[in-house]
Amino acid sequence: MTTEQMLRLKNTDPRTVDRSTLVQRSDVKARSKGSKQERIMDYIDQIRNPYCYLDGKTVVKISFADTDRTIEDCFHSYFRGV
Repeated sequence: MTTEQMLRLKNTDPRTVDRSTLVQRSDVKARSKGSKQERIMDYIDQIRNPYCYLDGKTVVKISFADTDRTIEDCFHSYFRGV
């Protein structure tokens, strides 16, 4: 997938997206084997748009921070502050 294609997917507007082009999250099956890159590519092949998908009747739009901080780092920080 080209950078231009990924940017177009990233800029999908959840308010105006054609729902018939989106994939149900529950239909995506995570692979447990293969390299990290292979598993990522398999996920993208299945979900078609990693930034916008369906969860039931709800259109979900996600974004990713440009950081080296992992979600685990965020959880640890959060729970240390609670």
